[in-house]
Amino acid sequence: MLTYAVWNNKGGTGKTSLTFQAVCRFAELNPEKRILVVDMCPQANLSELLLGGLANGGSAKLLERQGLVPRCSIGGYFDARLPAPFAPPSFDAWDFLTSPKDYNDMVPENIDLLCGDPLLELQAIAMNTLANADLPGVNAWFGVINWMGDFLDKIRDEFDFVFIDTNPSFSMYTQIALAAADRVILPVMADDSSRRAIQNAFSLIYGVKLPSEVYAKYTFATKMQAANRDLPKVHLILKNRLTQYMGSASAFAAVLSGIDSDLKGLIKSHPQFFTFSNTKNGIIDIRDFGTTGVVAFARGCPFSIMQTGKLTISGHRVQVKAEYRDHAVSAIDEIVEKL
Repeated sequence: MLTYAVWNNKGGTGKTSLTFQAVCRFAELNPEKRILVVDMCPQANLSELLLGGLANGGSAKLLERQGLVPRCSIGGYFDARLPAPFAPPSFDAWDFLTSPKDYNDMVPENIDLLCGDPLLELQAIAMNTLANADLPGVNAWFGVINWMGDFLDKIRDEFDFVFIDTNPSFSMYTQIALAAADRVILPVMADDSSRRAIQNAFSLIYGVKLPSEVYAKYTFATKMQAANRDLPKVHLILKNRLTQYMGSASAFAAVLSGIDSDLKGLIKSHPQFFTFSNTKNGIIDIRDFGTTGVVAFARGCPFSIMQTGKLTISGHRVQVKAEYRDHAVSAIDEIVEKL
């Protein structure tokens, strides 16, 4: 089982929509593979997409799943872990999973979902307290940080791929997601804040270029290494929402070049943190999906099966051009090819 975490500690990079499209397309092209999607974000936007999107009642369907007993979500599983934080209790992982196909017939049937949950924010307070407990003979931090690993161990033989969508933060539940991942996919934008976000990501995950050595013993990397656990490797950098007008003379060109330069330096100094040795193999440029992306998001619809022409979204008529839809499919296919 290969596990990907899609993460950036900067919001607004298109992380969730890219995850939705890439996972659906990957599942469509690999029908023999079993795929688990974990929505490790309290906003649960990926869950709403998979369950139908805004136009097809995805939010109401998510609330229905969260209203079950046990709560059918990541929050429900974490509820089960709070009384037994350092050793997994007896539980059936399938009690917490949902088949999106039962709610949204546009989603491939080989996808299962662990729904997101706003409870994560409340649970994070308890998790932090538990992780900082000083107990003889117990690595309390790792006991909590491995909750997702414990969950995946229960179903390791039943899935081939896991994709974890994360919150734009480095909260405890984000660290739980990253601790369970083999690889990281990092979406960025063509702006200085995204360039800084890449640098921040390497400080947060790998303890690289810390502002002071005072922080070294507290880093995620140090604690993972103390628990004899491997760190996830960066597998793809997705430069998202590039416009068709962004040429070499654009104001953004320097930022994009800077991102490439930063990555080359990181690969040279820390090759162990990457699955690729050449930036060309790890960077994908993605143009803005425009109206096509908005319609897909509203309908919970993969690009590959999206209708074109005049469509109605929430009472409004919009135009989806076949050419733009095909460009969107091609961009997602480039991501899928490298998974």
